Amino acid sequence: MLVKEGFIVLPYCGADPVLCKRLEEVGCAAVMPLGAPIGTNQGLKTQDFLRIIIEQSRVPVVVDAGIGAPSHAAQAMEMGADAVLVNTAMAVARDPIQVAQAFKLAVEAGRLGYLAGLGKVSQTAQATSPLTGFLG
Repeated sequence: MLVKEGFIVLPYCGADPVLCKRLEEVGCAAVMPLGAPIGTNQGLKTQDFLRIIIEQSRVPVVVDAGIGAPSHAAQAMEMGADAVLVNTAMAVARDPIQVAQAFKLAVEAGRLGYLAGLGKVSQTAQATSPLTGFLG
C-alpha cells in the first residue's frame, strides 16, 4: 500500500528469506532483516538465513538489529550485505565516538573482503601451498 502511494519503503523484518523476497516483489526499495533480537548485541544469530536473503535479493540488504561489535558488522559485510544499521552498540558504549570509528573500519574491511572474493569454507583440509620449488 505505501509503495503504491509513492513512499520509499525500507522494511525492518525478521530474517525470513520468503518474506524478504515478497517485500522485494511488492516494490520495497531494500530489506532490513534482523541479525538478532533488537538491542541484544548478540551478533548474527540469523546468519544462515541472512546468507540466503543476500544471495537471492535484487534490492539492497541492510542487516539491522543485534549488531553489538565491529566484528559483527564486518561479518555481515563479508557475507555480501549492502550495509548494516547499528544503534544500541554505539548508544551504550563508554566512548561512542571511538566505537563508531571502529564500526566504520570494520564495515570497510568486511566490504573489501567480500569484494576480494574470500575463499569458500570447507569441511575438509585442502593444500594450497606449492609442493615443489619453494625451498630454493
